[in-house]
Amino acid sequence: MRATVGDKLVVHGRVVGQHDRIAEVVEVLGTDGGPPYRVRLEDGHETVMSPGPDTVVRHQDPAQ
Repeated sequence: MRATVGDKLVVHGRVVGQHDRIAEVVEVLGTDGGPPYRVRLEDGHETVMSPGPDTVVRHQDPAQ
């Protein structure tokens, strides 16, 4: 997994009825874009995470 600042991490719900969570990468702590990442969740909370297999990266649009 590779991400850059501004990318979104989408963590898929693991059980029926659990919604996906979206976190914005605010800092890459690993080497070459790898985890761990400092992220900001939708509620404004910031944390450090090493995403699992239930997470996908939505790369930011370079035109923005």
